[in-house]
Amino acid sequence: MVSFRPLAPWQDPRGGQIERVTIDNGIIALEVLSLGGIIRSLWTPNREGERGNVVLGCDSAEDYLAQDAHLGAIAGRYANRVANGQMSFNNEHYQLDVNQATNCLHGGSEGFNRKHWHIGQLPDGVRLSLVSPDGDMGFPGKCNIQLDYRLTGNNLYMEIFAATNKPCPISLTQHSYFNLESNQSISNRDHFLQIKSQMYLPLNELGLPTKVSSVKGTNLDFRQIKAFANAQDDPAFSTTCGIDHCYLTGAKSTELTHFGSLSAPHSGRSMILYTNQPSVQIYGANFLGGEKGRYGQLLNKHQAVCMEPQQIPNGPNQTELICNPWILPNQVYHHISRYQFETF
Repeated sequence: MVSFRPLAPWQDPRGGQIERVTIDNGIIALEVLSLGGIIRSLWTPNREGERGNVVLGCDSAEDYLAQDAHLGAIAGRYANRVANGQMSFNNEHYQLDVNQATNCLHGGSEGFNRKHWHIGQLPDGVRLSLVSPDGDMGFPGKCNIQLDYRLTGNNLYMEIFAATNKPCPISLTQHSYFNLESNQSISNRDHFLQIKSQMYLPLNELGLPTKVSSVKGTNLDFRQIKAFANAQDDPAFSTTCGIDHCYLTGAKSTELTHFGSLSAPHSGRSMILYTNQPSVQIYGANFLGGEKGRYGQLLNKHQAVCMEPQQIPNGPNQTELICNPWILPNQVYHHISRYQFETF
């Protein structure tokens, strides 16, 4: 049985209200905002059975709108980077919003993380919906999106469907920052990571993939569980100030694939990720420092870990690399990921 409880709404400084709801199945619970499809809080039990919040968040709409870290939000219309904010399809050229170096990052400066979603109740969770107009941040076609967060036992399911009336690349991801210790004073250095993937995408200085490579012999090899700090401190990642790399999952679009797990030894929490997306970006919150979090406290870099299932970075321009992210008018984009919370 999942309970659904509306909370007092927030005023949106741009106009209107931001709805807030909690859903709770007695094992895990989460608070969801109509702003950006944001997961503001996610409570899971530690090894003693005490629930604590394991994601970073803010205290007000103003704080969420002032930061560009995409805390807990849905990133889109295309997650990660599109080179030079440009892409082409069938001799049609599109100029997207450029908001990070020379790239369009996470859909642009007014991406889905800043949109007002409609929110409603499901028997086991919440359903959010959004209509993105033709030309939104330069992306072609009117895009209709449906987002479900559902709780089943110790699992959080996230499922997204999207369709457009013009060819458009679509890649939507959940951008929560996980700290499984439920303690803002503990960094991701104290977390352990295990990833089944054998392949990753080396990146250039702009965060764009250059090829597909094996993790073997690199500090990005997490096939055996090891401390996140082992790779976070590697001088080879100095340009990104730590891990900000894309791993290939080998997933097929019709099935969930076990990608890997994040664990925290002090709390005894672990999170196992399953997804049908072709890649997962692992990001060590390398540029989080100075953003305002809960209780007015400034967040620190390396305070959490993002595990972002998605299409590959710059996928619209590199369809030959892994797969083609362009969705045609007769097709439906489908993303489903499962976050399984355990204790040890």
